[in-house]
Amino acid sequence: MIPVPPAIQRFPWKLIALLTAITGFGVLVLYSAAGGSFTPWAMQQSVRFVVFLTLALIIGRLPLHIFADFAYLGYIGVAVLLIAVELLGFVGGGSQRWLNLGFMNLQPSELMKVAIVLRLAHFYAQLPPGETRSWTALWPALVIIGIPAALVMLQPDLGTALAICASGVIVMFVSGLPSWWFGSAAVAGAAALPILFSFLHDYQQKRVLIFLDPESDPLGAGYHISQSK
Repeated sequence: MIPVPPAIQRFPWKLIALLTAITGFGVLVLYSAAGGSFTPWAMQQSVRFVVFLTLALIIGRLPLHIFADFAYLGYIGVAVLLIAVELLGFVGGGSQRWLNLGFMNLQPSELMKVAIVLRLAHFYAQLPPGETRSWTALWPALVIIGIPAALVMLQPDLGTALAICASGVIVMFVSGLPSWWFGSAAVAGAAALPILFSFLHDYQQKRVLIFLDPESDPLGAGYHISQSK
């Protein structure tokens, strides 16, 4: 039997298999949407997955100190871009989310999904282990998450803001913060849902209602959900 090189053994094969399965399902959906054809969408998605998976594996081989050195400046840089979106961004589809760079349109909120994880991981890596159960481990993290989430909500982009918050909360959880903090926050959030719902824009409220009952508007806002079912 030919021995497997250690570098190959260290690849996260279980994670790669899971990502491949999820992407494969998406490719199947795109194949079906094109009437049983790999072109144009399924093929594009497959190529993008292979290219970016390769890039991810290459990035995963880089020394950790590179990410630690980049974490703070990367977070600040993307936060500045989010502020620039409010000042200079253009409106498309009713939202102001993009910066026109001439050769491409950049959506900084997508970059923040990565920057928030690196920044919080760097913060907790520097925090003494004995302080992970104190308020010192909580309030700076809430500020780090809250600033970009608030800027993204101004665009408005509720989905991306929630994704940024969720990414931050996951880092806080795996960093060893007390579980009862998360349980209490979940209970408080559930109790506040009716109030939070009233602050949503009309189109955001409609999305939630249509998700819960797509048959209430089968030929309008609920058309795509009904057809997919």
